Amino acid sequence: MTQAVAAPLKNLTVIEARTRMLADAARLGVEDVELALGLGRVLAAPIVADRDQPPFDASAMDGWAVRRADLAPGARFLAVGESAAGRAHPRPVEAGQAVRIFTGAPVPALADLVVIQENAARDGDVVTFTLGEAPAGNIRAAGGDFRAGDLLLAEGTRLDAWRLSLAAAAGRATLAVARRPRVAILATGDELVPPGAIPAPDQIFESGSFSLAALVQAWGGQAVRLKAQADDLDAIARAVAGVEADLIVTVGGASVGDHDLVKPALATLGLDLRVGSIAVRPGKPTWFGRLGDGRRVLGLPGNPGSALVCAELFLRPLLAALAGADPTLPMSAGVLAQPLPANGPREHWLRAARAVDAEGRVMVTPFPDQDSSLVGVFSRADALVLRPAGAAAAAPGEVVSVLPLARA
Repeated sequence: MTQAVAAPLKNLTVIEARTRMLADAARLGVEDVELALGLGRVLAAPIVADRDQPPFDASAMDGWAVRRADLAPGARFLAVGESAAGRAHPRPVEAGQAVRIFTGAPVPALADLVVIQENAARDGDVVTFTLGEAPAGNIRAAGGDFRAGDLLLAEGTRLDAWRLSLAAAAGRATLAVARRPRVAILATGDELVPPGAIPAPDQIFESGSFSLAALVQAWGGQAVRLKAQADDLDAIARAVAGVEADLIVTVGGASVGDHDLVKPALATLGLDLRVGSIAVRPGKPTWFGRLGDGRRVLGLPGNPGSALVCAELFLRPLLAALAGADPTLPMSAGVLAQPLPANGPREHWLRAARAVDAEGRVMVTPFPDQDSSLVGVFSRADALVLRPAGAAAAAPGEVVSVLPLARA
């Protein structure tokens, strides 16, 4: 009998690692929310139109509704009423009649033209028009936006302001959406103190959990920052043991040094490691697994640059999958503004700034210092430039793959 060979855990490619993380990630649950609270949520059911929009032929201008066949040089029309938004003229337009009409109002039956008010003159109940040849109809046809039965928003769509407007136009007061993934964030390290504290000479302010919590919220999750823990195996295990979360994100203690205790601590909680390390720069020590009770754990390096790059590459798609959305990263193309040397054996994601040149091209300039500890570089970056493993030197003008970073 041939013995099965265990799948490797270390030095996985970015795609291999992400595939393992997403292997059993699916929508966590469904809840109903009010339309006004739908921003950023992911639809758990499609929105299909119940009726046409607009539900009637509507005027696109202020003017007069008439029958086109009645127009002739010198023709005089009898003003017989008015049609305003929410107050339709109740009768058809007969020959020689004109109905005063306003933008958005229903066009009366039998009328097939709205003459704009600038081309009209009224004297009592008599209206005359000054027109060029073949005037525009100025009528928005019923169903011109969408028709009954049209799929307006598909399941898995993340709702922004414009999509919320479409849902409102379809008459939806409540929306079926995916439950937000609950994400607990734990920073570890003897060197960390919270902002506002007085650090010892050999300590630094903890910053990673704040940026990660903000990203989790922006990406549709619910973030809970846990109290940072020192490099203490029992303390780390206790911090994680009772927290209610769909995903636990640890920051620091991800490597294999004497003080990297996160994986050993979580082993006491039944950690099943799925990803041991990743051939990526920065962020090689990044790991992923599940605890004995099923909770997922994403372990990020302590260096802020590494943690934030790997959050974009792995945390972002994982949260999307847990919300039932498409986990594909929104890659785009950019043009290098400066040369880059040949890349090494690991896939490299360079923090960069984008600008549009006179020809309309998106130019990307990687920052010269890509040290993974630098928070300032990330604060100025608005993109990550992908350099495949083993890539040859790149000259200015070459097209590269770019992951835009959302900046407020």
